[in-house]
Amino acid sequence: MAYNLFVAYDLLRPGQNYDAVRDAIKALGQWHQFQLSLFYLHTDLPPAAVYQAVWSVMDPDDRLIVIDAQSGIVSNAPAPLIEAINAIWHRP
Repeated sequence: MAYNLFVAYDLLRPGQNYDAVRDAIKALGQWHQFQLSLFYLHTDLPPAAVYQAVWSVMDPDDRLIVIDAQSGIVSNAPAPLIEAINAIWHRP
């Protein structure tokens, strides 16, 4: 089963290892980074497994949320980007 997930995080001091967190997310499936700490992820992994994989590279005081989005349409960005994301979103 494929999941459309949003992954958001806050990296608090002292570590703030953004590269490790981004790399962990990118390794889990097709992705798009909307903002500094907000990713869309299309993956076969359930939300709990994604949470554990990303949390494993974070510090104990950091914050992480993984949201399972059943449906949606992305807009308000350049057309080729939107078309690419929507194509991934609706893939089985």
